Amino acid sequence: MDVVTTWFGGLSPLFQSLLAGCFTWFVTALGASVVFLTQSVNRRLLDVMMGFAAGVMIAASFWSLLLPAIDMAEAQGLPAWMPATVGFLLGGVFLRLADGLLPHLHPGARMAEAEGITTSWRRATLLVLAITLHNIPEGLAVGVTFGAAALQLEVATGATLAAAVALSIGIGLQNFPEGIAVSLPLRGEGVSRLRSFWYGQLSGFVEPISAVVGAAAVLAVRPMLPYALAFAAGAMIYVVVEELIPESQRHGNTDLATLGAMSGFAVMMVLDVALG
Repeated sequence: MDVVTTWFGGLSPLFQSLLAGCFTWFVTALGASVVFLTQSVNRRLLDVMMGFAAGVMIAASFWSLLLPAIDMAEAQGLPAWMPATVGFLLGGVFLRLADGLLPHLHPGARMAEAEGITTSWRRATLLVLAITLHNIPEGLAVGVTFGAAALQLEVATGATLAAAVALSIGIGLQNFPEGIAVSLPLRGEGVSRLRSFWYGQLSGFVEPISAVVGAAAVLAVRPMLPYALAFAAGAMIYVVVEELIPESQRHGNTDLATLGAMSGFAVMMVLDVALG
């Protein structure tokens, strides 16, 4: 905790959010760089990693977002359940609307299964847009947690900052397989290694942007913080249920993917509880 405060405590919350968002983007790029080493990855391993990502996001949604939202609502004199419930549902509705409007294609799906408005865009573009869309709530989650630390809404301010850093680490870990999920399928379709890597890392570019936006929003309108935290949680849970879990289990590796999800949940829980 002292180390976190030493390194991050003197920085502005917007710059903290930017750094954390750049870290999660970097890990996405690191996953995409696997394309320079191989053209394919073991399907079982990838399903385990996708399950791990789902577990991390589920744990982060509760420990780092919903639970603080409930505590903050009580501190503001609001019904403890209200901001968490309203924000959570709005986050899911937002992702559902974006899913229905933005053209995108989930990794492993056929072009005929593309979602959103019908378009003539290429498969590579649609794959990048799918991961980019689902990276937005992750960036928002990072930003609003750093905003919470800056507003000092908890007694132990350093713990709040440490929790934001723990969330950033957890989201970064689960971004690794997302970079792989974009770059390797493109390489398998004949796209050059460099272009496959470019598209893979590009999907994470939105995270530092949405992190700064999330932090700026809660700093500008302090009462919206518990709603913003719950909103990010709802959006992330939507991604988990709509994409990550089905994708991790569609190839028959159900047990392995489930164990991966439980491992991811445990890792994120340890990070959040131990640091936060």
